[in-house]
Amino acid sequence: MVEFFTNTNLGIVLVILGQCLLVLIPLLVALAFLMYADRKIWAAVQMRKGPNMVGPFGLLQSFADFLKYIVKEIVVPAGADKFVFFLAPMIAFVLAVITWAVIPFNDGWVISNINVAILYVFAISSLEVYGVIMGGWASNSKYPFLGSLRSAAQMISYEVSIGLIIIGVIISTGSMNFGDIVGAQEGGFFSWYWVAHFPMLFLFFISALAETNRPPFDLPEAESELVAGYQVEYSSTPFLLFMIGELMAVVLMCALVSLLFLGGWLSPVSFLPDGVFWMVLKMSAVFFMFSMVKALTPRYRYDQLMRIGWKVFLPLSLFWVVLVSFLAKFEVLGGFWARWTMGV
Repeated sequence: MVEFFTNTNLGIVLVILGQCLLVLIPLLVALAFLMYADRKIWAAVQMRKGPNMVGPFGLLQSFADFLKYIVKEIVVPAGADKFVFFLAPMIAFVLAVITWAVIPFNDGWVISNINVAILYVFAISSLEVYGVIMGGWASNSKYPFLGSLRSAAQMISYEVSIGLIIIGVIISTGSMNFGDIVGAQEGGFFSWYWVAHFPMLFLFFISALAETNRPPFDLPEAESELVAGYQVEYSSTPFLLFMIGELMAVVLMCALVSLLFLGGWLSPVSFLPDGVFWMVLKMSAVFFMFSMVKALTPRYRYDQLMRIGWKVFLPLSLFWVVLVSFLAKFEVLGGFWARWTMGV
């Protein structure tokens, strides 16, 4: 039996399929409860109850919403390009799912442990904008099209700063493998990269908000200006696929913050073991911050959003790459820099 799963093509395919299901099913279930938590946090800030009727404490509200989307009628605008109209949400969903193939939850708990994992994540995430553009264009309406153009410009702008921030982490580690990046942060709470790359943690977090269209940067879906943006003509399952892809991108950013700056699955103290519990806890903490930002901050104007991306974040992140490169090359800070950024 072991030889069947290791030496035959069918066996290898079944193993990979099983690994994918082990990641995908818990992730989709977690998304339902994260959406519930997002709504409850927002409600608590506004001093109201939030979802509380479906199931105990409203825990089944997300599943009820999922069922509602499944059974609703799919409405397609008369002038829409039907093939592209249905292809767009599928692209947005599939690309959001396959990004998780290289995200580890514990030491060795990853579908594909490749050496260029960060490059893979950026290659896939840069393609996700096509689903948004195709959805806005295929709807044959000016409001979805304007929303899709906004989203494309926004995602491209902030992917640049996110990429430069991560280059600093790559220089510190000497690897693009997430396992190596986490391993370089061993040594306790103050050995994690949030110390050595402290300014970039805030830039990365804000850029992640803009990259995933989260408030206060949810301008592609600004209801007051665009009547909900690129997905306004969608209903039922296609709309659900867009929303799942968007929320999955948010959780991916939470995982990246945890892996790059917060030590991933590493324990903050030496007397507690490392494990997946810490990874999930850190991702939950970052998601809580995402939700609090949504509840507390007003929406930016679009010109402000683009200005801060190109005139503030881009120069700062580029300066940080030059600084990290200089310190790593010439060891200006000696043992201090080696201990905190090179894992020595």
